[in-house]
Amino acid sequence: MDALAPVRAFDRFQQHHRAIAVPIAVLKKFSDDSAGNQAALIAYFGFFSLFPLLLLFVTILGFVLSGNPSAQHAVLNSSLKQFPIVGNSLSKTGSLKGSGVGLVVGIVGSLLSGLGVTMAAQNAFNTVYAVPRKERPDFLFARLRGIKLLAVFGVLQVVTTVVTGAVTGGLGGPLLTIAGIIVSLILNLLLFFAVFRMLTAKEIETRELWPGIIIAAVLWEILQSVGGAYINHAVKGHNGVYGNFAFVIGLLVWLYLGARVVVYSAEINTVLTRELWPRSIMDPPTPADRRVRAALAKAEERDDKQTVDVTFHPNQKEEVDPGSPDYSVAPEPAPGEDARAVPWHESPDPDSNPNPD
Repeated sequence: MDALAPVRAFDRFQQHHRAIAVPIAVLKKFSDDSAGNQAALIAYFGFFSLFPLLLLFVTILGFVLSGNPSAQHAVLNSSLKQFPIVGNSLSKTGSLKGSGVGLVVGIVGSLLSGLGVTMAAQNAFNTVYAVPRKERPDFLFARLRGIKLLAVFGVLQVVTTVVTGAVTGGLGGPLLTIAGIIVSLILNLLLFFAVFRMLTAKEIETRELWPGIIIAAVLWEILQSVGGAYINHAVKGHNGVYGNFAFVIGLLVWLYLGARVVVYSAEINTVLTRELWPRSIMDPPTPADRRVRAALAKAEERDDKQTVDVTFHPNQKEEVDPGSPDYSVAPEPAPGEDARAVPWHESPDPDSNPNPD
């Protein structure tokens, strides 16, 4: 009795139904690209970028709100109070003060840590789109693009966070809440349009990016609302060690989920536009499986003098001569070469005799 028969039956079923095949293809490509590691790296730099950003934020407020005790009190008792270490220090101080040293350290720290986020995001998109390493931006251009992305993302993210915070707080009644959600979604669309457009090659048309942009905008709105509700209900009012743990764990989870949302949205775009479906759950691999694996290998080309060719062999237990593969993504063999070295999509039956004469 074949214990895997139900799995094989489901595999055959999903390959013939797009509604199931596309999500499975996205999940498989996410795994093939090790995209979970890419998302974790984005979340890692995102977490550490918050501390210099908070320093910069508090320092600027210290200058702006100098001589306005009521405004300072409102800021000190906002969600900023829940942030570990920073919130406790501000509560003990009881006021905000501007500092030239703090301003410089905040700007430099925010720039360096923010560049870590944008560089990780660029690397994730290059991996998702299988951009060969030799065609990726060099050291200087990648960082210039990262600074530009950081500026655009920072401004739009601050605006969307403020709007979403107002929506979560229920300011203005149901009508204004609905209006706030609509405005926040529009801002999220602008945000992710800028991110996806700046992180993908110019050769990729903008219309091919919209599925991922829309999905990322909607999921990001949900994450922001859930994050605001978590701060207001699960963390607010809990002081001490448990409050700090709740805040830090919630923040890490929120950042990681946000990073996965962005990377998954990019994967959806590549699967749809490059028709990388259906994928096989079990052997034999489909043409989409081979295209994805070949692209991953080709992406390792480091310079113009290096060429990576990918071959695929049939399922067989006997050893295969690597010099004459049965399946290949390379061009058709020249006259005189082994006839079995042909493209995988035109491969003959591996059990047939390639040279009948």
